[in-house]
Amino acid sequence: MALGFILLACIRIPLASRELGLTSDEPQHFACGLEYLAKHVYRYETQHPPLARVMTALIPYLSGARPTGKPDREDEGVGILIHASDPDAFLASMRLGILPFFVAASLITFFWTRYAFDGPTAVFATLLFTLLPPVLAHGGLATTDMGLTACLAAAFYSAVRWCEVTSIKRSVLFGLATAAAALTKFTSLVYLPAAFAIALVAWYLAAKPTASRVISLIRFRAAFFGLAVLVGAIAIWAAYFFHFDTFPAPEFFDGIASVREHNRGGHLSYLLGNVSWSGFWYYFPVVLAVKTPIAFLILLAIGFGLACRNRASLSYGLPLALALGILFPAMTGHINIGVRHVLPVYVPLSILAAAGLARLSAHPKLAITAAVLILWMAASGFRSHPDYLAYFNEFAGNDPERILVDSDLDWGQSTKMLARRLKELGAAEVSYGVDNGRSNYLQVWPGLPKIHPIHPMIPAEGWTAVNPTTDRTAQYGLYHRYPGRQPWFDDMEPVERVGPLRLYYIAPGTLRRVR
Repeated sequence: MALGFILLACIRIPLASRELGLTSDEPQHFACGLEYLAKHVYRYETQHPPLARVMTALIPYLSGARPTGKPDREDEGVGILIHASDPDAFLASMRLGILPFFVAASLITFFWTRYAFDGPTAVFATLLFTLLPPVLAHGGLATTDMGLTACLAAAFYSAVRWCEVTSIKRSVLFGLATAAAALTKFTSLVYLPAAFAIALVAWYLAAKPTASRVISLIRFRAAFFGLAVLVGAIAIWAAYFFHFDTFPAPEFFDGIASVREHNRGGHLSYLLGNVSWSGFWYYFPVVLAVKTPIAFLILLAIGFGLACRNRASLSYGLPLALALGILFPAMTGHINIGVRHVLPVYVPLSILAAAGLARLSAHPKLAITAAVLILWMAASGFRSHPDYLAYFNEFAGNDPERILVDSDLDWGQSTKMLARRLKELGAAEVSYGVDNGRSNYLQVWPGLPKIHPIHPMIPAEGWTAVNPTTDRTAQYGLYHRYPGRQPWFDDMEPVERVGPLRLYYIAPGTLRRVR
């Protein structure tokens, strides 16, 4: 049954993603991965490690794609894509490389739940995980977030099994899984230690070991832990082609330094009508509250209640430890641009929610309630097909952009739908985007009409497509520097919406008559 749920999701994900245009980060990840495969170097950008990026470029590389040598990684990725014989198929091949990470994350959810509870609960956990719209969305994009979800969960679960039975084989697996997490996204270097620390506290409170028992456990496992560290270090170095420049894998440490600098400088983010460069400590709790199906949240609340009742049980404590190990560090960071940055949290949360679902299902009078919640969750996700990226639950209402934008709502994925709609409307021109020269490729693929940049204070005749992210965060260049002033279209009702994009129309000659 679990494999059946995974298979259904593996069908849904490509069917949905083929309807979506290129998101902001995909060409950059692809270009870096292609450089890695073709040139055996990793120089375009080191802020993200190579593993998931390589997967985005693997199928195109095997199909003959090669670097063209553009100095800018985005220009490189976009240029290769739009000059492919079939850009849609090319993008699909990029995204298909991430699907194995989704399968791996789903299987880890199943096996961990079966280990902690039983088979039926593991089936429930797999079902819930594969129905989550954020999971479906990022399982179909050529980015690093689903890779982190699978590898971080694998690293934590392998650590749990290593603690249970410590051996050479499990030490090697522990080291490799941890290396895979570090090679997918550098946030794992913060999330994993935090999760391990909370898990140790949970174990200590449950087992209440004596000091001598703790010392004995440490002595027995020290050598095996050293083996795991050695295996992980060699794997990371090997992933960077055993490059040595003063020290091994300099790109790895340069990437860590880049992430730290990025976090120190912050990132322009938006939440509940406010803009900040330093982020919001409550950003990710709000994100999870509105980006997660309400039915799932209800089941999670039941699972959390069971965890509170069974505080001595590590079956509940360990998933909770991983969830908190992800959320606590994320809430202290300064980069708040999407649920994707805490996407791995859905693995342990699915386990806890499945425990709640199993408890409901086991009660004769509540089994119908359990079925209704599953159907509600499935229907809630299906209504956002194919754009799972822009999914919001019923808490968000009809205007989710007042809560969140960026990769939670509009990440550039609506351009194919926009091109199709403008063609139906017979539009020869459209005002869209800003004057950065990078929107020109959209006229080649997916085939937008002639594009003019949007001026925030000068209305444009004809069609105007407004990107909520650029509007809410940067006001198309105003950057909230002028209190009381806002772009001209914010006072108008859009003619319609194309995905999250707002489409406006001013009849030709209207502005001249007004003047």
